[in-house]
This record gives sequence, structure tokens and C-alpha cells, in this order.
Amino acid sequence: MFVDQATLSVHAGKGGDGCCSFRREKFVPLGGPDGGDGGKGGDVVLEADPNLSTLIDLRYQKVYKADDGRAGKGKDMTGRSGKDGVIRLPVGTLVKDADTGDLLVDLKEPRQKFVVTKGGKGGHGNTRFKSSANRAPRQFQTGEAGEKQNLFLELKLLADVAIIGFPNAGKSTLISRISNARPKIANYPFTTLVPQLGVVRMDDYQSFVAADIPGLIEGAHTGKGLGIRFLKHIERSRLLIHLVDFSEFNTRDPVSDYHAIQNELKSFSPELYLKPQILVATKVDDPSAQKKFEDFEDRMIQLNPIFLAISSVTGQGLPALLGKVKEMLTKVKVESHEWEEGSE
Repeated sequence: MFVDQATLSVHAGKGGDGCCSFRREKFVPLGGPDGGDGGKGGDVVLEADPNLSTLIDLRYQKVYKADDGRAGKGKDMTGRSGKDGVIRLPVGTLVKDADTGDLLVDLKEPRQKFVVTKGGKGGHGNTRFKSSANRAPRQFQTGEAGEKQNLFLELKLLADVAIIGFPNAGKSTLISRISNARPKIANYPFTTLVPQLGVVRMDDYQSFVAADIPGLIEGAHTGKGLGIRFLKHIERSRLLIHLVDFSEFNTRDPVSDYHAIQNELKSFSPELYLKPQILVATKVDDPSAQKKFEDFEDRMIQLNPIFLAISSVTGQGLPALLGKVKEMLTKVKVESHEWEEGSE
């Protein structure tokens, strides 16, 4: 099950109490205080785990607690610190304060860690209160309470390329041909109900991550269809592949299809609308689709000069598409100063 939102309450551990104790040994009269300090309470730590792709693990457990620190003991022994509570989240998770809406951290790097609530300090034992004026103190401190916070978690997938288009435009078939993803493929709308991620490996050993986004329809930005729930997963992508169905079974006008999807992107997020795009005519593997492509080619190029034709079933045009994706991703990385020599 794909879960991309969750709320939970996190409680750091309480510090251990200090100890009130006096040294008592047979041949040591007036041994004095020897109460140790309490241990620190455990922190709650968030960690980005690249092996996770959903927040499903947080659906049922709503409260996470770190261990409390142990109390101090005699002989100046400090109590053991509480064990940290580690919550593993998918890479790409936004962590917000559920009460204020403030962004606390964006876990966008694998193994990135963030201490979201700190454990309480341990209390001082009575040894700490010894002085020339008070040689047998009985004071000690109780441990501090750990921090508590309510969190709202929102997952936004991290993919280099997002594949978008109307339902049944051929998105799932394309990602299954170019990557290791194996989405459900069927001849009816909304076959894909959740985003599918796949790693695409090129011949030169470079790779990128592609996401198959569930089909958009008009009004998606207002919540129609699967709409707004998955539009947010496109926001982090560097490049969009916009598929338009050119098969004889699609009786809609390709230009109208193009404008409908573009309007949804623009209405949801102007920044998303301005991302680089590759416009792709799909299912051009029969004479009627070829004729349709030839009829609309000039008009589509006016909408987007980067216009390609493919058939995911036969493999027609896929090498050219992957080559263009590699070229444009390299350009985007250079422009955003992310590209380093030798990086993939």
C-alpha cells in the first residue's frame, strides 16, 4: 500500500534522577556524599532510509518514545543514558510541526539524520552539592523531561524524470520497457493507482530514476481523479516526459490533450509548469497512428520543439528518447551546479 502522509507524536526520554547517597565503609569515618548523576534521556532521531518508499510503517503506530535515562547510584556512579529512538523514513520526506505547519527538515539525502526531539538532562546527585559549608548535602535533582512534538510527514518522491499524461497514454508500458519497474498494465483508465519508481540504466553505465505518475485528467489540481494527491510527487523531478496517445482508439484531439495537462500543471504549481519537458507521441506502431502523427507533427513541434514518437511495445524510438533524456538531464544538472566531473 502506498502511503505518502502520516502524523505521529514523538517523545524523547526523561533524564534519570540524581542519587542521594553517602559513602559507608568500615574504616572510612565521615565518608561524605557519593550520589551519582542521572543518565541523559534518549533523543528521537529521524533517518532517511533509501530502502523505504512509503510511510506505511507509520500508519498504525502513532506514538514513538525514546528510552528514559537511568537514575544515578552510590559510589558516584552515573546512570545509563537512554537509548535513542530511531524512526526510519523514505528519502524525500518533509517533516513539519503538526501544530504550526513549520518545516523542520527535508530528508532528501540517503542516511541523513535529524534529531527532532532531545532527551532530558539527568539530575545531579548529592555529590554535586558538597561544599565547605555543606559537607553532607541531601539535595539532589530529578531528571528533566524530554521534549515532545507532534509531526506531520509528507512524502514527495525523488525522481529525476516524471512520466505524465492522460490515463492510458502508455506511461506504465514505457517505464516497464526502460527500467526495472514492473507496474500493472491493462487496457483501461487508472490502471496505475500509485506512483511507480524505476531505475533506468544507460549503455554507458549512467543511470537515472523515473517515476510513472498516475494518469491526470482535467480538474486534477482541484482533486478530481487521482489528481492533487500525486501532482506533488512531480515537483522534485528535474525533467518531465509528457506522453500523448496517438493511437486510433484515442478519439480526442492531441493538441487539446496537451493543453489540458499543461493547464493542470500550471494551476497546481507555476514552477512545475516551467520544468523542462520532452513531448512524446506514443503508440505509433500502426499505419493509422503514423498518419495521425504526420498530420499533427508540425502543430506539436510548435507547442514543444522537443517532440518524439515512440512505441513502447515494439521499442521504436526508445533509444532516441533515452538519449534525449540523458542530454537534458546533463544540461539541467550543469545549470543548477549539481554536475561534477565523474558523477552519474
